[in-house]
Amino acid sequence: MINKSLQDAMNDQINKELYSSYLYLSMAAFLEEKNLPGFAHWMRIQEAEEREHAMKFYDYMVERGGRVTLKAIDAPKTEWKSTLELAEEVAAHEAMVTASIYTLYELALKEKDYPTQIMLQWFISEQVEEEKNAAEIVSNLKLIEDRGTAILMLDHRLAKRGGE
Repeated sequence: MINKSLQDAMNDQINKELYSSYLYLSMAAFLEEKNLPGFAHWMRIQEAEEREHAMKFYDYMVERGGRVTLKAIDAPKTEWKSTLELAEEVAAHEAMVTASIYTLYELALKEKDYPTQIMLQWFISEQVEEEKNAAEIVSNLKLIEDRGTAILMLDHRLAKRGGE
């Protein structure tokens, strides 16, 4: 059985993961409107991954006899000045999620909840990849600045995610 403090923290994490999903879907909609279907495709895959992460926490809580308590999801931002600003927000958001996972891990250590520590290892590894991917896109966008042709080339590359 999972203890109350970890149960509460995991319910908060479920909400954060669902918010991430909602935010990335909002970003995808914005990018579709800007006629950047590759960027939008990349964000839709991000959205699905975040939903999957929420369900991993959900399933784990159920498996451990915890109670899942869903909370309201805040409305996400809907406008960005540029694709660079949007990508920088993704990078910052992923860093925030990483910090939240670390806090959960520290709580699992404090509570001596070894199964939760093991489960959280997957998320820690996943966040390394998430932060790397976001940083790479930010770096690419900074390199190409506002050159339309280069942005379209990056858009084309991002459209291939999931099909490799």
